[in-house]
Amino acid sequence: MTTILRLDKVEKRFGGLRAVDGVTAHVDEGELVGLIGPNGSGKSTLFNVISGVLRPDGGTIAFRGKRIDGLEPWEIFRLGVVRSFQNPRLFRGMTVLENALVPARNQKGERLANAPFQGRWEPQEKRLAADALEILARNQLEAVRLNWATDISGGQMKLLEVSRTRMAEPKLLLLDEPTAGVAPKLAQEIFDGITALREERGFTFVIIEHRLEVLLGAVERVLVLHQGRILFDGKPDEAVKDPAVVDAYLGE
Repeated sequence: MTTILRLDKVEKRFGGLRAVDGVTAHVDEGELVGLIGPNGSGKSTLFNVISGVLRPDGGTIAFRGKRIDGLEPWEIFRLGVVRSFQNPRLFRGMTVLENALVPARNQKGERLANAPFQGRWEPQEKRLAADALEILARNQLEAVRLNWATDISGGQMKLLEVSRTRMAEPKLLLLDEPTAGVAPKLAQEIFDGITALREERGFTFVIIEHRLEVLLGAVERVLVLHQGRILFDGKPDEAVKDPAVVDAYLGE
């Protein structure tokens, strides 16, 4: 199986705190991987380092064999690494539908030479709008598609974050707590949708999630992070029986 993401001794320090402390791990193409651990274990920091929001202080990160540590976030995004945030980062002056359309790649209407000529960009704009509406419907956001992004619930904001990642034509999706703030039934539906996308489109996922009842039933491998280090790397059913994992996290 081809490795899509490889981390080798990755470090991130904040003063004397080692938030990410020599993490070595890999993710294979088409894999569905869970990243779990106690609060403050470094999970979101690791996502920030992979996606370029933060620069690593040591180690290397490779995506499809190309080193990406040190690249700008937009350069990493261009390669196909797409992430959501634990706290949704939406454009407040836009509707739900407009927010969903932002990540679409190579929009012809954004080019100065095309903008005055509607015929050059309108067909693509209609296709992208249809795609966005389909994705919003799958995430139960169709009814609020014309609402301002500030006028929807916190759970709906999380769903919009997930919807935007899908519009970005991702190769690797880093989802930071995609079910936070949503009802248990909807949380299961979100993970059912993630599993379906992996099967239909071959997407690769790494997912931070505290709702282990839905995560462990969906992923095929779990990385457990504790105090910035990988404590466990293996199958979900083995993770819940591992004494070190139970002591550090599951026993909380």
